[in-house]
Parts: sequence; structure tokens; C-alpha cells
Amino acid sequence: MTTASLYQPADRAALLARVRRLTPESRAQWGEMNVAQMLAHVQAPLRVGLGRLKAKRGLAGRLFGRIARKKLVGPAPFDRNLPTSPEFKVAEPRDFAVERESLVATIEDFAAAGPAHKLVVQHPFFGPLTAAEWDVLMWKHLDHHLRQFGQA
Repeated sequence: MTTASLYQPADRAALLARVRRLTPESRAQWGEMNVAQMLAHVQAPLRVGLGRLKAKRGLAGRLFGRIARKKLVGPAPFDRNLPTSPEFKVAEPRDFAVERESLVATIEDFAAAGPAHKLVVQHPFFGPLTAAEWDVLMWKHLDHHLRQFGQA
């Protein structure tokens, strides 16, 4: 798997087209979230990178974050049902249209911040990340959840 880049306009446009093809009726092929909850969920790590959401670095991140980072920035896509930070879990109902437009705006903000070196350096689980590592992780996370809802 070659990872595309949120920092590249053509790659970002293709990903955003996948986001825009989602509908309130889109159904998950695995997992428990509905489509609106997923749209809210994928914004959380982007917001961490932008410094808009604070998340604590727990013991698991200190012990395993570096090892997990090496695996997850590699070429393989994310496995299904990976654990997630409590700050990233979305259980309450969400408005699909609001979350989709918010995600589009957050992706655009993230794409501008990375090359400008304005991303937070410390990830709450993985530890210090470069702008390139943030890009790979966020692309793969978004791609993972778009695939979850049938947008390959």
C-alpha cells in the first residue's frame, strides 16, 4: 500500500471526494459507530495534531507508543478494531451534515498546518511525531474509516 498525503492537493481532493460520497444511510462493514459518529471520531486525532484537543499520554502510550508508531507508519493499512484513546471515542448521536462539513474543514486546516510546521509535536499515544509521520497516520486513519463505510 502506498500512502497518499493530506499535504498533496490532488491526494487530499480524492480523499475529500470519498468523504463527500458518504450519506446518512452509509453503513459500517465492521465496528459499532454509525457514519455520523465516525465522522466525529476521525476529527479527534486531527484536532490533537492542530492543538485543538488535549489528550493525556497514558502508561500504554509510554510503554508501547514507539513500537506501535513504527508499525502503523509502515506500508500496511490499519487492522480492523484497533483500540482507540478514550478522548477519540464517540458514543453519542451526531448530526451527519455538521460532522461531514466539520471534517472537511479540519482536514483542510491540518493540510495547511503540517507543511507550515504548525502541528503539535507530541501525540498522546505515539509520542513525538514529525509532520511526515502525522501525515501518514492521519491519512491511514481516514482511509481506514472511509473503507469501513464502503468508500475505498
